[in-house]
Amino acid sequence: MRELTYTQALREALAEEMRRDPNVLIMGEDIGEYGGVFRVTEGLIHEFGPARIKDTPITESAFVGMAVGLAMTGKRPLAELMFMDFALVCADQIWNQAAKMRSMSGGRVKVPLVIRAQQGGGRGNGAQHSQSFEALFTHIPGMKVVIPATPYDAKGLLKSAIRDDNPVMFIEHKLLYNTKGQVPDEEYTIPIGLADVKRPGTDLTIVAYSRQLLFALQAAETLLKEHDISAEVIDLRSTVPLDIDTVIASLRKTHRLLVTHEAHAACGIGAEVAMRVMEKAFDELDAPIMRVAGMDVPIPVAKPLEEEALPQPHHIVSGALKLMK
Repeated sequence: MRELTYTQALREALAEEMRRDPNVLIMGEDIGEYGGVFRVTEGLIHEFGPARIKDTPITESAFVGMAVGLAMTGKRPLAELMFMDFALVCADQIWNQAAKMRSMSGGRVKVPLVIRAQQGGGRGNGAQHSQSFEALFTHIPGMKVVIPATPYDAKGLLKSAIRDDNPVMFIEHKLLYNTKGQVPDEEYTIPIGLADVKRPGTDLTIVAYSRQLLFALQAAETLLKEHDISAEVIDLRSTVPLDIDTVIASLRKTHRLLVTHEAHAACGIGAEVAMRVMEKAFDELDAPIMRVAGMDVPIPVAKPLEEEALPQPHHIVSGALKLMK
């Protein structure tokens, strides 16, 4: 395998799918000659031209609405939101149009649309450019929600998202783009809706996704070296569909569960995972479920405050130690 960055893996997936299917096109702000603010689309315009790599004005409601219409009429568009926070500008187009059209038409109209957006904190971008919105999209039926953490998963899941006949919210984290990982040379896809055990363990289960997966793996290493605690780490990879069966299978071994995510704790994915476990596998629990999540505050700019508001590896370690008592 080759080692690619998260950015390179995404770019490779886009290029391969555009070569495979002429109906695939991309639109967004500064994605053409500039190559995107996070460089994911860099160079694609030189191969595919401005008809398929469309620079748009700063009007998310307009170009996401245009992408919905294109998807309904046979194209497979990808709309790139420069920051996830801007999804609120085009909420009607996403939640009232893209997510509902197939159901409201009795299945006659498909919406094979992918909306790529990056989210999360860690760069001091402040409260309006650091939010994590996966729970909002998970709450609205009709969309799939994919949140890959590694270059391998990013490429395989993006290819699957582009081929899907349903709208997919494909969420990246701004601090994952320069991370590296092994990616096969050959063609591959990853089915949407399957969690992945990234690290086996026996004493407790840690469920994470996106950048928080990397923190969970760091925490698991610390727990083993310093406390002789073996943590199994599961990457959800998507929240719709949500693979609770993989979580429960792990819980049957460990009997303790910690869920961590960067998004605010209130009404987050951690609460949903915990409730589904309570409904389906309550008798497997030897301790209350632990949740390690972002504070319910606007995300600060100052680095020390931001690091306190967003869960770090040491927060996961502390939570796991409490869970093991």
